[in-house]
Amino acid sequence: MGLKLIRRSNSQKSQHRWKIKVFAMMLFVFFFGTLVLMETQYNKIRMLALLSPAPQLQNPKIAFLFIARNRLPLDIVWDAFFQGDKENKFSILVHSRPGFLLNKVTTRSAYFLNRQMNDSIQVDWGEASMIQAERILLQHALMDPLNERFVFLSDSCIPLYNFSYTYDYIMSTPNSFVDSFADTKEGRYNPKMHPIIPVQSWRKGSQWAVLNRKHADIVVKDEILFPMFQLHCKKKPLPEFWRDQYVHEGLEGEITRRTLTHTAWLILSSKERERKGWHPVTYKLADATPMLIQSIKDIDNINYETEHRREWCTSKEKPAPCFLFARKFTRPAALRLLNMQSALGLYHEEISNV
Repeated sequence: MGLKLIRRSNSQKSQHRWKIKVFAMMLFVFFFGTLVLMETQYNKIRMLALLSPAPQLQNPKIAFLFIARNRLPLDIVWDAFFQGDKENKFSILVHSRPGFLLNKVTTRSAYFLNRQMNDSIQVDWGEASMIQAERILLQHALMDPLNERFVFLSDSCIPLYNFSYTYDYIMSTPNSFVDSFADTKEGRYNPKMHPIIPVQSWRKGSQWAVLNRKHADIVVKDEILFPMFQLHCKKKPLPEFWRDQYVHEGLEGEITRRTLTHTAWLILSSKERERKGWHPVTYKLADATPMLIQSIKDIDNINYETEHRREWCTSKEKPAPCFLFARKFTRPAALRLLNMQSALGLYHEEISNV
């Protein structure tokens, strides 16, 4: 009896060991099969990754912000300029009168189709509504995270160089370009602006600025300075397209104090200037010559008499032309220059030749 029990016990132990071995073998086969399957899937994914094109880094863009009365009379000139970009490095926004649409009837350039702001306002030249129009443009342009620079242009501006040179010039510095110089004429500063805008921070300058993204965001979010301009910036015989400015404290080192847009001013006698105010020169058909364009391109410094300051223009720490754009050009004048582009090299010249 005892012998039978011992044999039965040994038999059960043997069966138990056999089951363990079978289970271990099955577990090994399962894990091995899983590893083979994972290796197969990994090889497929790696092969797909090798065959798929690598994701391309998107280029930072320049937002070209046009302020126009109605249509853009020089759209075809800008069309030739924008054709120089093959890498999607720009965006376009236009502020025109409320209700105006840029469609195939109002523009001949596909670049400008439907680029108008649908929340535009009526702008009175020389008043704070101009600043509000710029804020609207910036607000929309900031919605595109790739927009890194913001260039204000009028409907009478033309580009002086090709797209690649213009892009490289603007993007080569982190600074904004804001024309800013001391205003020595009495009567422009309103003491009621104090202390929000102290007189020592009062400046004059061109509105045709180039802002970096940080400064554009500051302008859009400002709820302190702009209301002061709304209250006290009223229409008066100020230079057309010029405005008084306040320099934000702490940002002076981030700003290059000159504009990139050339404007020539009529030379008037003191009495005429008092009666008519300052006015920019308008270039007409007969004025549009290679010599005119070259004379603007040759400008490499700007003299600010009220500050006894001469601004020597540089790009990448090397001497460079001061201006990338010029105004005011009539449509016939601009089209004449466009027809001369092969001779002038306005839009297709190499950077090294500038």
